[in-house]
Amino acid sequence: MNSRYQNKNIAVLGAGLSGTAAALLLRSQYANVSVLDSATENKLPESTIKNLRDDGVRVISGPDAETNRDSYDVVVLSPGIDPESALAQNFSSRNVDIIGELELAWQFCELPVIAVTGTNGKTTTTELVAQMLNACGQRTVACGNIGKPLSAVVRDQSKFDVLTVEVSSFQLETIKSFRPQISVWLNFAPDHLDRYASVAEYRAAKLRLFDYQTEKEFAVVNASEQLPPIKPQRLTFSAYFRLSDGTICFETTPVLRLADAKLRGSHNIENLMATLAVGHIRGLSFEQMAAPLCAYEPAPHRCEFVRSVAGVDYINDSKATNLDAAEKALQAQTKAVVLIAGGKDKGFDFGPLRDVVKEKVHAAILLGEMANRIAEDWRGITRCEIARSLADAVERAHAAAKPGDVVLFSPGTSSFDMFKSYADRGDQFRRLVHALPR
Repeated sequence: MNSRYQNKNIAVLGAGLSGTAAALLLRSQYANVSVLDSATENKLPESTIKNLRDDGVRVISGPDAETNRDSYDVVVLSPGIDPESALAQNFSSRNVDIIGELELAWQFCELPVIAVTGTNGKTTTTELVAQMLNACGQRTVACGNIGKPLSAVVRDQSKFDVLTVEVSSFQLETIKSFRPQISVWLNFAPDHLDRYASVAEYRAAKLRLFDYQTEKEFAVVNASEQLPPIKPQRLTFSAYFRLSDGTICFETTPVLRLADAKLRGSHNIENLMATLAVGHIRGLSFEQMAAPLCAYEPAPHRCEFVRSVAGVDYINDSKATNLDAAEKALQAQTKAVVLIAGGKDKGFDFGPLRDVVKEKVHAAILLGEMANRIAEDWRGITRCEIARSLADAVERAHAAAKPGDVVLFSPGTSSFDMFKSYADRGDQFRRLVHALPR
């Protein structure tokens, strides 16, 4: 048991997956835990509230959470809670010690950690690393920003040899000692400008990944990224790892034929290279690694083929929640595109996509908060239509597409203005496509 929290009064901000996992971890250490959430109790999952209270956790919700003046030794911030929110400011203004859920979990972690970040590709790479390591006899689990929160995994870590953790900028904001054995930096592109005041502030949060690593640890980094000086030993792609005649090579040694893998697109080549680099650091041979990487299938909502209708392919790329992801999805297309894009206004415009849209897209169907702004950004380069709903967008795309085209659903921004999540958005798109007449 980690006795530092025994009998301490701890506030956990946020009753989502991460907050709940943090609260239950703290209760297992005999802390006095209160979970506070700005949502009213009737908007929180009933099962979550029951689970917390059954474990002795106090739940405070709604306005009472934002004005709570009880005394706490430590506050744990869930990654989904903006530090500038009224809920968080209620505590930061009182100079209470605040840490994040990732930092809390790290304090209990007894295993080496592989931490993967990047604006795009981090979920795919985290899953690739986990599948590869497990197939090669190094027991791990993909967790953190995907799957189970790290706070849940560390309570049962004896079944693993290493932990493979996807980490977001929101999680990295509040670290104070988090030090992965291997850090992975895939890429960086503007995103989350609804949370950060600038691109520089977002990048600074991401770069905290390296803050506590030393010369004893490793960093797998994209060679095209201009990073500041960092202490860990670097293994870069595409430098040590590069592409030659359709094969990923390590220096001059052929390692993996892309034709044997199920992943497609330049971004996935980089994800595979990063994964191979992690395995190399972990002592695996390339012969061991190739088979599980070739067997990996893309997760839903990531350039997922849905169906062909009257000679038109429909592709669900709902996971594209920023411009860089949408650009890479467009670049991967070899057929003329009818693009469905748009969603929540995250503080950036779609002007940077003008060149690739002009090259690839003959019609754009736009929806959500940003529809009219995107149409203005793309004025004169492609035909734009504004859709009232996703169902209307699919109908319009169906009408606009010609045999041999691709209808690509790659929103380029978040979904929360119209949907519960990118997965909900993608599931609805898939259902609508399957309902189209042949």
